[in-house]
Amino acid sequence: MRGGDPAGRLRRGRGGAGAGGRPGQSPAHASRLDRNPDRAGLPPVVDHVPTRGRVVFLTYDDGAERDPRFAGLIRERRLPVSLFLTDRVAGPGYGQIARLRAVGASLQNHTLDHPALRGLPYAGQRAEICGQQHKLHSRFGVRPHLFRPPYGTYDTTTLHAAADCGIRAVVLWRASLGSDGGLTYSRGAPDLRPGDIVSVPSYESAPLTLTQRTARLLREIEERGLRVGRLEDHL
Repeated sequence: MRGGDPAGRLRRGRGGAGAGGRPGQSPAHASRLDRNPDRAGLPPVVDHVPTRGRVVFLTYDDGAERDPRFAGLIRERRLPVSLFLTDRVAGPGYGQIARLRAVGASLQNHTLDHPALRGLPYAGQRAEICGQQHKLHSRFGVRPHLFRPPYGTYDTTTLHAAADCGIRAVVLWRASLGSDGGLTYSRGAPDLRPGDIVSVPSYESAPLTLTQRTARLLREIEERGLRVGRLEDHL
């Protein structure tokens, strides 16, 4: 796995494959919609969105892969994908990110430096989340409303920091796309369901390009009578 770090540092920690764990692991504290009454006013944590439409949601982590054909696929298929960006990883390739945004991708927050947030003090967590908010606003003029914690790990302090940075939902995943284009599931039956959030991690090396993996995933989505929806419209 790449995660934008040749030494693999971004991929250490506990959680699911979509944000830094090994394929098949469950993201920490994943839930369909976290409405714990003790967390009133804090952003919900989601890996699945209740919806009447037959849609699933494609989310891409880190911003490490530089597949030049990926922007063309998004444009041709009009895919409403969400990019969860880490500045340390995506920063050198923000030109490519701008091209992806120009063809319809949305830009969301995945921290400045990709640390495991759970257990860190509030100031450190807020600096990571708000810092990336500022970076993306400065570079692209956007203020993300969605946040994915690295490795899928978080605590109540994370939710407070995210809320204070303008985040309205913390996004995990129920399915993760492997380097070979196959899906693994964090919980429940091993099949795609309407409302599922799918994570597409970055890999240091993979037998298939990002475009090829996405095309294979799209075939499976269509075979199940599903389509890709815009996550931001549902959160």
